[in-house]
Amino acid sequence: MNVQSQELPLAKYERGARASVLGLITNLVLALGKLVAGVLGHSHALVADATESLGDVFGSLIVWRGLKIAARPPDPEHPYGHGKAEPIAAALVAVLLMMAGVGIAIQSMIEIRSPREGPAAFTLIVLLVVIAIKEGLFQRLHRVGRKIESGAVHTDAWHQRTDAITSAVAAAGIAVAIIGGKGYEAADDWAALLASGLIFVTGLRLIRGPAEELMDRSPEPRLQERVTRVAEDNPRVHRVEKLLMRKMGLYYVADMHLEVAPTMTVFEGHEIAHRVKEAIQAAMPQIVELTIHIEPARPGTPPARGGHGSES
Repeated sequence: MNVQSQELPLAKYERGARASVLGLITNLVLALGKLVAGVLGHSHALVADATESLGDVFGSLIVWRGLKIAARPPDPEHPYGHGKAEPIAAALVAVLLMMAGVGIAIQSMIEIRSPREGPAAFTLIVLLVVIAIKEGLFQRLHRVGRKIESGAVHTDAWHQRTDAITSAVAAAGIAVAIIGGKGYEAADDWAALLASGLIFVTGLRLIRGPAEELMDRSPEPRLQERVTRVAEDNPRVHRVEKLLMRKMGLYYVADMHLEVAPTMTVFEGHEIAHRVKEAIQAAMPQIVELTIHIEPARPGTPPARGGHGSES
């Protein structure tokens, strides 16, 4: 006996998409500003930082598109919806970060070996402004990501924080090059090399979450325990025999096996399944797909704290 819910709310996806658009526009403006300042101010660290910001632009675009696809309702080809587009977007952004780190490292090592002019003082001011803006953007996206439980928005937020960190490292390198004067021009490039390592490690760390979600890892035990508790609070439920849950983008789907009295009629079992489903989704609206199987309670199995098991 199955009870299913096909409705897929859009509010969380829309909020996440708006946040990603904000990041996209901000990153585009900052990337262009840093690129111009880096070229005119002879700062390779600033140019590398601008390159990373351009990666943030593509990252925000990927997140926005992933959330738009994930918000599509179920169809015959995708009966559980399109929620997996969200962790796919998060994984792509993490890979993009790692690629940016490798690219910046290669370019930095080339520049370290080449004689060059030291960076201009105004590039340091540009970076300080960028750091403040990027940290503000991180705080905004981080709040939204936690609120809507979006791995893609969370990854995008850390993309912004990484950019702020790399900007700080670049600022330190530029400051050393300016203060040290002749002979310290390469400090700018060493800063870019250090920043590339930070970028790569962040990307490596961020890819773990979406990768596990794509492999249908079970959610945290606390959520599963809460679902079980709500189901077993129904006095006619003997116990929850099995509960399988997985995350689909910003929401969850679950398969539950409920044990009830063996003498219960099909109609009564169907009614209990509906009531349990309604109670669970009222308590946890993030569970948008719930399939309940009714099983006869096995003799000798003690009932859960809320269930009676012998009623019919």
